[in-house]
Amino acid sequence: MKHCAWLAATIFLSVLLAGCSIVIHTPGADTSLSPSAQPGSQETVSSAPPSSGDPGSSVQAENSQDNVQDSVQDGEISSEEALALALENAGVPEDDVRGVKTERDRENDIPVYQVEFETRYGDYDFSIAVSDGRIVDADYEVDEEWLDTLGGSPVTLEEAKTIVQQKVPGSDAADIQIREEGGGRGRYEGELFHDGMKYEFEIDPQTGIILDWNADMRE
Repeated sequence: MKHCAWLAATIFLSVLLAGCSIVIHTPGADTSLSPSAQPGSQETVSSAPPSSGDPGSSVQAENSQDNVQDSVQDGEISSEEALALALENAGVPEDDVRGVKTERDRENDIPVYQVEFETRYGDYDFSIAVSDGRIVDADYEVDEEWLDTLGGSPVTLEEAKTIVQQKVPGSDAADIQIREEGGGRGRYEGELFHDGMKYEFEIDPQTGIILDWNADMRE
């Protein structure tokens, strides 16, 4: 009888100790795993966007804003405005334009937009100052085969000077050197120095269209 009582007490003590060990271990296991790390959990920490209080997100937002401010500063023109100025100066309808390329660069140490575009009758290149939209370089040539298709009407030498003046605001007709060249349908050729720029041009007498135009800054 004493042997049975001792055996029962031993079994009871073992069960009690085993139960205590489970109670002690279980809280530690629970605190070592976050809900997102539990197997089968639907929450994934790595794919969640950073909160508004995350330092990295505030830096990214600040850098993004800096990039916007760097692209167009106060008083500067945009790339869209640079393209519009180039089209206006070239006298090219927007519907005729394709293959437009506009990027920032420097010309004679001046920040500029390099604007390039194509038409069925010629290719056009412009450098336009970012600060004020001034054209500091231009180069294009119209294929002669398109002249009659593009329309226009005959012009005299004096009228050809007026065409040049319209393209170079502020210029004086007296400063435009122009002459008539023969051969084929003929052409007017000339040049103009104005406001630190040299302009060289050719104009079709039959249509008044500028066949060839080159402008570049001169010191």
